[in-house]
Formats: sequence, structure tokens, C-alpha cells
Amino acid sequence: MDWFGVGYLGRWLFTEGLAVIYLVAFVSAARQFRALLGSRGMLPIPDHLARSSFRRMPSIFHWYYSDRWYAAVAWAGAALAAVTVAGVTAGLPLPLCMAVWLLMWVAYLSIVNVGQLWYGFGWESLLLEAGFLAIFVGNADIAAPITMMLLVRWLLLRLEVGAGLIKIRGDPCWRRLTCLYYHHETQPMPGPLSWYFHHLPRPLHRVEAAGTHLTQLVVPFLLFAPQPIAAGAAGVLIVTQLWLVASGNFAWLNWLAVVLACSVLPDEVLGPILPIDVPEPAPTPTWFTASTLVVAAGVAVLSWWPVRNMAGRHQLMNASFSPWHLVNTYGAFGTVTRVRTEIVVEGTADDAVTDTTVWREYEFRGKPGDPRRRPRQYAPYHLRLDWLMWFAAISPSYGDRWFGGFVRRLLENDPDTLTLLHRNPFPDHPPRLVRARLFEYRFTDRGTRRATGRWWERELIGVCLQPVSLARFGRS
Repeated sequence: MDWFGVGYLGRWLFTEGLAVIYLVAFVSAARQFRALLGSRGMLPIPDHLARSSFRRMPSIFHWYYSDRWYAAVAWAGAALAAVTVAGVTAGLPLPLCMAVWLLMWVAYLSIVNVGQLWYGFGWESLLLEAGFLAIFVGNADIAAPITMMLLVRWLLLRLEVGAGLIKIRGDPCWRRLTCLYYHHETQPMPGPLSWYFHHLPRPLHRVEAAGTHLTQLVVPFLLFAPQPIAAGAAGVLIVTQLWLVASGNFAWLNWLAVVLACSVLPDEVLGPILPIDVPEPAPTPTWFTASTLVVAAGVAVLSWWPVRNMAGRHQLMNASFSPWHLVNTYGAFGTVTRVRTEIVVEGTADDAVTDTTVWREYEFRGKPGDPRRRPRQYAPYHLRLDWLMWFAAISPSYGDRWFGGFVRRLLENDPDTLTLLHRNPFPDHPPRLVRARLFEYRFTDRGTRRATGRWWERELIGVCLQPVSLARFGRS
């Protein structure tokens, strides 16, 4: 086993896993964009393009945009990802293999840079940064380039350490080891096991918090130790990330961290597990080696900004320092909310509100609504509307630009918008009025859960939007 243990199988897991995540990301973009970003969407891409430039937000959509063209780009990206998952891309000649990865990166960069609030998440930049590195990790014919595989580890280190530093510097509950008393209940989108995680004994929650600090602030540096220490560090990170997968829904953030960590595992570790023959590598072309060294030098220079950010007192949680999303800074949950608030959207068929008015609730796919409905597992698929609803419940300013458009589309029974929801209570005719109220949600205790079947208790705490009709939006 060599010092770093960079092997064929680790690269294979990295590229295969990354292609799966690309596939999920492109399908998510294709299925959700019309209501969110389409020409008649809540934040239309044409309006955004009119306010921005290619230099500030590089995207192929600056040259031409239509909803059909966006859909074609997203589905083409999904097709390229699918053939890559099937192993076709790795079997192509090296220049063509690189071209496929480059096309996927350009397509997703173009989508992210016109995605506005709907794409303002750290895992978008993480996917783009990992996707750019994948262009230069080679095909199945040549050995995995050690320079690029070390850059993958550097990305994983920045992801973990950035998240660890923002916690230590942020909410005091991380230093007191009490944040997990609240997190499983108040996280953006709980999963089917989150109720059980929340009810773990408090001493175990403190162990969780301490383990988080260890795995984010100490273990990542061991990724650059000799093997098998680096493999052991990667294994710890993989187990930790799978724990997070089981406890909540964070799109592809945790899964991509797992994929990055798998790249660290050497052939000696993976060989007995994966029934794949490791071929004898062909000589690496000089031009390819030169290109990897140029990329490494560029990453080294661009790393100044994320390193300075992590070392600074006013650390940004998730930020890109260039519109190309090449070398970014990461972080998560610098602040943990203590109380869960949810916006509940309701409609009625009545033309005016009376004492007998019946309000029917819209049910979202992922975010809590009906107290009897168990949270679902959607990650790595990203429910963008549900996530922004969580932010809007915390601070109404998050919904300033789009929430009114969302309500108007409910009043129209807009089919593209309704596909984003789990249940439309007005399948035959649109509602005459829509309102939004704010509730506090808490997980039920074990006794209430057994007696009532409810996963949540909720209490009305305010009104977000008084009943409105289409006339409010200048429509009849």
C-alpha cells in the first residue's frame, strides 16, 4: 500500500457516485423549474437574465432562453449522467470522457446561475466543485491521477472543517453540547426516523454533538495521513454522514460527502468488497498530466479565499468566491433554532369568510403539515419549495419575492405549481380565497404517539397572510 493509497476503485466510486448525484440534480431541475423559474414561474428566469450579465452569472441561457430549451438542457444533463452511471463514459477515450464531464458541469453551472433563491444552497456549489474536479480524474484506461484525487480530499476537508468551525464560533449550544436537544425536531425537513432520533436520551445527544466536533474538526486532517490511517478517517466520515442521512433530509449534501470520502479508500480496502477487476493502467498522456498540474495550481491559488474565510472571525457559512463555483467555502447549522414554526396554507371555496367557512389545507411533499402524516424520506432529491417554506417561516423576508406568486398560482390551480405539492384540496375547481397561518410544531411524546397516531403537536401562533382572492393580484 503506497503512502496515499490512491487507487482505481476509489476513483470508480467517486465518479459513479458523483454521476448518480448529477442525475438526481438534473432530474430535480427538470421536474420543478416551470413553477419556480419558468417564463411564468414565481421567479422567472427571463427577468433574472435581464438584470444580470454573463460575467457575473455565467450561463448558456444568457445566449438564449426558453422553457423548452431549459428542459432540454436539464434532461440532456440527466441523460449524460445516466450513461456515466452505466459505465459508458469511463470507457470512452480520455478526451471524450473529459468532454462528457465538462458538458455536465457547464449544464449544471448554467442552471445554478439562473436559479436565484431556489438554488442558494451550499450543496449546489459543492456539486459544481466536485464536478469540475471529475473532469480531470481520468477514464478507466489510466491510473487515477494522485494530484486530482488529493484535491478531492482537500474539498472534503474544507467541507467538514468549515462546518465544524461555523458551529464552534456560532450557537453556544454547540459548545455546551446541547444543540441536538433541538436539531432533530427543528431541522429544515425531518425524515421518517427523525422522531426517534429526537427522543434519544439527552446524554446520547451530547455524545452526538461531541462526535460532530471530533469528526468535523479533527478527523478530516487525517485524510492526508498515510494509509491505512487516511482510510480509517474516511470510514469515520462515511459513518457520520450516513447517520445524518438517516436522521434528516439534506438533499445530496450528505451523500456527496460520502462519495468524496469513498475516493480516499484504497484498492486494498475496497478490493474484497467490490467484485470489480482492477485493470493494468495504460501510460498517462503527458498533456493530461500537465492539465492536472495546471488545475492543481489554480485550486491552490483560489484556496486563499476559503482558507482566509475559515480562519477569519466573521466566517461565511456557504459562499462562492467566483461565479464559476470552483473553490468554495462551506458550513452548516451555525445556529440551531429552538422552536419549529411552519406556514400552513389553506383555501376555501367560499367567496367571503363567515363563521361557517370551511378551510382546506394544502399538503406539501416534505415539510410538516398534517400532524398524523409521518415525515418522508426524499434526500437526495431536493424539494426546493419545501426548503424555502422553512426559511420563510423563520423570517418572512425569505418569501418576499416569491410567496405572493405562489399564492396566486394556488388561486389559479396552476398545474405546474400543484405538481410540487403532495395534495391539492381543490382538484375540481380552484379556491376562491387562500390564507396562510403560522403554527408552532413539536414532536409528540411516546404516549401521545401511541394513543393518537400523531407525529406532531401544533399550536396556532399567528397569521402570515389574511384571506386573499385573485382580485388582490389584478386577476378575476
